[in-house]
Amino acid sequence: MPNRREILVSLSALGVGTLPFQRALAQTAGTTPKGISTEMVKDAEWIAGIELSADDRILVAAALSRMQSSLATARKDALPNSLAPALYFSPNAGSPPYTGPRGSVEAPALDAKIPANDNDLAFASVALLGHLIKTKQVSSLELTKLALARLKKHDQDLKCVVTLTEDLAIKQAKHADAEIAAGKYRGLLHGIPWGAKDLISVPGYNTTWGAEHFKEQTLDTTATVVKKLDDAGAVLVAKLSLGALAWGDVWFGGQTKNPWNVKQGSSGSSAGSAAAVSAGLVPFAIGSETLGSILSPSARCGVSGLRPTFGRISRAGCMTLAWSMDKLGPLTRSAEDCALVLGAIHGPDPLDPTAQHQRFDWPGTKKLSDLRVGYFEKRTSKSTLETLKTLGVILVPIALPSWTPYRSLSVILAVEAAAAFDDLTRKGIGDGIGLWRTSFREGQFLTGVDYLRANRLRTRLIHEMAKVMETVDVYVGGDDLRITNHTGHPTISMPHAFLKTANHDVPGSITFTGQVFGESDLLTIASAFQRATGHHLRRPPLS
Repeated sequence: MPNRREILVSLSALGVGTLPFQRALAQTAGTTPKGISTEMVKDAEWIAGIELSADDRILVAAALSRMQSSLATARKDALPNSLAPALYFSPNAGSPPYTGPRGSVEAPALDAKIPANDNDLAFASVALLGHLIKTKQVSSLELTKLALARLKKHDQDLKCVVTLTEDLAIKQAKHADAEIAAGKYRGLLHGIPWGAKDLISVPGYNTTWGAEHFKEQTLDTTATVVKKLDDAGAVLVAKLSLGALAWGDVWFGGQTKNPWNVKQGSSGSSAGSAAAVSAGLVPFAIGSETLGSILSPSARCGVSGLRPTFGRISRAGCMTLAWSMDKLGPLTRSAEDCALVLGAIHGPDPLDPTAQHQRFDWPGTKKLSDLRVGYFEKRTSKSTLETLKTLGVILVPIALPSWTPYRSLSVILAVEAAAAFDDLTRKGIGDGIGLWRTSFREGQFLTGVDYLRANRLRTRLIHEMAKVMETVDVYVGGDDLRITNHTGHPTISMPHAFLKTANHDVPGSITFTGQVFGESDLLTIASAFQRATGHHLRRPPLS
C-alpha cells in the first residue's frame, strides 16, 4: 500500500484544489476499518440540521475519520471536574477593569438584649447575633451547640444534613470565643454558625455532591468561600443537602423537605441550605445556582436568597456544573443578612479567573428617593406598587427581552454539564447521579457550532438587557430565570404574601433584580421592602 505522501504525489496531477483530488484523497483516507462512512455521515446530518451532497459526504467522512483519531487520544486523558476550559464568561465584558476600593460593610447599630428563649435565639438575624456576640451576651459556643442540637433534632423530618461538622464547629467556636475575650474581634460574622451546600469542599469531611456515586468522596481542597468565612471567624456546623449533582431536592439520603410543609420537597438544588435557614437551624447558609438553585428553594422555603452577579464570588473548590453559569450566594432570613454575608465572601481569586474585584457597600450609598425601580404593567400587583410608592422610589414601567429566540440557550448548560461529567458518560455510569443520566448523554450529541451559536445569542441578550437596565437600577418581579442566569444579573428572592392552604400557610415570594455588580442598590431596595412588609419575620410551624 502506498503511504500518504505517495498518494499526494500521485494525485497532484489532478490539481490539489480540485474536487476530484479531494474526493480521491478522502476515499483513500476513509477506508480504515474504524473510519466513518458516508452512510454514517448521512444518518447524522440531522444533528447539524444540514443536508450534504454525495461529494460532500465523502469529504466530511474522511475528515471526521481523521479527527476521530485525535479525539480518541484526547478522551483518554482523565480531566478532573475542577479543571476549567480556557474560555471565561464575563457579564461585563468590554467594560474597563474596576480599580477602586472593595467597599465597606457595616453592621446596623443595635441596642438589643438576648431573646428570652432558645427558639427566639435560633431565629435571630445574623445582624442581631453579631451584636449579641460582640456585646458578650451570648458566646459562639452557646450558639454553636444550639445550632448542632437543632440540626440533629429537625433533620429527622427535613433531611437537610449530609454531614454534621461537629468536631470542627466546637473547635472553631471555642477559638472564636477566646479571640473575642482577648479583644480580637474579626467582625460581624465572628462566632456565628453557618452551613455549606455539600458541593463546597471542606478537607476532613466528605464532599458528596448529593449523589450516591460520590457519597464517599473526600477532597483535600478548601473552597475559597470557606477560607473567607474562616477568616471572618464564622463557624461551620454542617454540610447541607443538594439534589444529586445540583438538580432537584432528592439526594442519596432522601428528599429534603420544606419546613412549612414537610410533605413537600424544599425544591432544589440548594435544598438543604434553604430548609436549614427556614427552620432556624443555622443563621445563614451558602448555596449555589446555575439555573434557579438559590431562588427556587428560597421561594419554596420562605427565606431570603441572593444569587449575586456572575463573578461576584469565587467558586474555587466547588463542584462545577456549568463553568459559565455557576454562582454561589447566601441564603438568610433577611435581605440585610444577605448583604452582611456577601460583604465577607465577595472578591477576586487567582483560583477562579471569573471572580472579579468589584465594589460592594453596605448600607448602600444611595437614597431610596434616587433609586429607579422597574415594574411590569400587566404583572406587578397593586399592593407591591403601593409599597414601593411609600418607600419613595422612582417607578418605571419596563419590558424584558422576548424569551422566544433565547430558549436555545439551554444548549449552554447541556453542553457544559455534559463536559463537566464527561468521564461518567464514557464509563457508562448512569446510576447514582440523580436526574442527569439522559441529560449528560444528550449533551454528547450537541455540536460545538450550536454551543457557540447559543453563546452568540447570549451576547445579543446581554446587549438587550443592558438597554433595559439603562432606565432602572432595580426591577421587581419578572419570570426571568432563563434570562438573568445567562446575562449574570443579580437577583434576590424573598418571602411575600403568604398563601392559605387547607392545612398550612405557605410563603409566596417576590424577586428583585439589579444591575450587574449592583448588589448595593438591589439589597437597599429589597431590605427596605422587607422592613415595610415584615413577611420575612414569620416562622414555619415546626413540631
